Amino acid sequence: MNVRKYIRSFGYAFEGIVTACKEQNFKSHLLSAGIVLIAGYFTGLSRVEWYIVLILIALMFALEIVNTAIERVVDLASPEKQPLAKQAKDLAAGAVLVFAIFSAIIGLLIFIPKWF
Repeated sequence: MNVRKYIRSFGYAFEGIVTACKEQNFKSHLLSAGIVLIAGYFTGLSRVEWYIVLILIALMFALEIVNTAIERVVDLASPEKQPLAKQAKDLAAGAVLVFAIFSAIIGLLIFIPKWF
């Protein structure tokens, strides 16, 4: 195992995270996560509820990064408009939307009983 190469890979991964943080959709997820974390703090979530919220936030970030990667690869492979390229990008974005919707539902199931 090449230790230098292994350590460098973390730098590349960090560059990917920094690149993602510049994307508009990722910024909206960061804002949403911040609001949820603040609400969770003031709501007094249980340990298990915090685990669920943190897992959902982490998965949302990861899925958005994968979506962005897919969009970049599709743009690179097909610079001109192609129906299949559009479908690939739409499918990746759709996966993010599905996860966001279900994350919001889970969040409501956690938060609403504590608020009312």
